[in-house]
Amino acid sequence: MSTPRPQPEQRNAYRAFRTITTRWMDNDQYGHVNNVVYYSWFDTAVNAYLIEQGVLDVTHGEVIGLVVETQCQYFAPLAFPQNIEAGIRVAHIGSSSVRYEVGLFAEGTPTTAARGHFVHVYVDRASQRPVPLPPQLKAVLQPLLAGRVKAHE
Repeated sequence: MSTPRPQPEQRNAYRAFRTITTRWMDNDQYGHVNNVVYYSWFDTAVNAYLIEQGVLDVTHGEVIGLVVETQCQYFAPLAFPQNIEAGIRVAHIGSSSVRYEVGLFAEGTPTTAARGHFVHVYVDRASQRPVPLPPQLKAVLQPLLAGRVKAHE
């Protein structure tokens, strides 16, 4: 039995959005954004949200998130010059990890051009060992939870 082919998602599947401007260097020789750039956009969207919410201090914070898993599915090409709207949501909150899901939309379009996920394991910056999610981080993540998935305490 084969697995059904992933499909694009609608905007309402995501809880928060960030606009990202493409750059000339994002395009590859085929005239569209190179696949590695999509992963950079995932990081940009989620980490910018966490910084804006005051729960990520990339320079001095004692707790940092390390990526342990990532994946992306592509549905339509994106290219410079285009604005990208990155939708984010949280699919799972564990004791020391979070699964973020990101949908990338060409500006104003109704469905994802690409969508993917990555998992952060939160660790103590000094020891690099997993730590429980700080309460402030959990509070900021709650509004991003996808409706079909519940947080695990």
